[in-house]
Amino acid sequence: MTRHGLNATNSAVYSYHEKKKDQKAAGFGAEKIRMSKDAIKGFDCCSLTLQPTSRPVITPQGYIFDKEAILSFILEKKKEYEKKMKEYEKQKESEVEEMKDMAAAEKEQMKRKFEQTEKSIVTKRIGDKTQGETSGVSNLTGDKKRHMPSFWLPSCGPQAKKTKVEKPDKTVYCPMSRKPIKVKDLVTVNWTIARDPDDKKSLIAREERYQCAVTGDVLNNATHCAVLKQTGHVVTVDCVNKIIKKDWRHPLTGQSLTEKDIIYIKRGSTGFSSANEELMSERHRPSIAIA
Repeated sequence: MTRHGLNATNSAVYSYHEKKKDQKAAGFGAEKIRMSKDAIKGFDCCSLTLQPTSRPVITPQGYIFDKEAILSFILEKKKEYEKKMKEYEKQKESEVEEMKDMAAAEKEQMKRKFEQTEKSIVTKRIGDKTQGETSGVSNLTGDKKRHMPSFWLPSCGPQAKKTKVEKPDKTVYCPMSRKPIKVKDLVTVNWTIARDPDDKKSLIAREERYQCAVTGDVLNNATHCAVLKQTGHVVTVDCVNKIIKKDWRHPLTGQSLTEKDIIYIKRGSTGFSSANEELMSERHRPSIAIA
C-alpha cells in the first residue's frame, strides 16, 4: 500500500489533462463555449432586424420591434392567410363537385342494376343453351373482367390520395412570444437620450445612448428596464420598485398607474442571441468510454 505523499503512485494513469487534450484533438465529448458580447442583442434593437430601432414599438409581452418591420411582418402574414384561404375554398368547391359526380354515378349504377334484375326475371326454355355452354367457359365472357394480380400495372396499383389543405388560422402570432399580436396592442416607445456633452459621436455609435426618464441612470444590456404604457417612457426596474410602486403615480405626468400599465422589456432572447443565464452554449459530440 503506497503512501499519499510525495510519491503519488496511486493516481490514474490517464490524467484529466490528457483526457481533455485528447478530446480536443479527436473531437469527442461535450463542447462548451461562452457567448461573447457580439452574440447578445442590444436592449434597444429590433427583435426582427437585430438593428437599432428608428421608430420603436413594444408588444404586451415586452419584445421591442421597429414599427416598419413588425407592420411588414403582420401584412405578410395576412397575405399568406388570404392565399391559403383561396386554396382552401377551391378545395371545398372541388369536393362539392366530386360529391355531385359520385351521387350521379351511384344513381346510374342503381338504375343499371335494376334493369339487369328485371331482365333476369324472363323465363328461359329448358332446351336453350347459354353462350358460355356453347362456346366454353371463359372469364372474359359477358361483363366479367379478367383480374390480374400484377402490381406493376397502373390499373392494379394503389391510387395516391390528394393532399388535403387544412383551414388556415386567421390569427397573426408574434414571432418571438408566439402570442396573438395586433397593431392596436403595440405601444410606442419613447427613449430618453443620454446627455453627455463630452461625447461627440453619433447616437448609433455611442455605447451609452439612452437613460432612465426619471432617475437619469444610463441604460445598457445589463439593466432591467420597463416601459410605462400610457406615455411610452422607459425607466429602470429599480425606479418602478422604489418610486412608482409607492403611490402608483406616473413621476412625469402624475397619471395613475396599475400593474398592467408596466411592460417589462425582454433582453436578448432572439433566435440568434441569448442573455443572462443562457450565455453558455453547449454542443454534444460522440463520447468515448475509458476503462
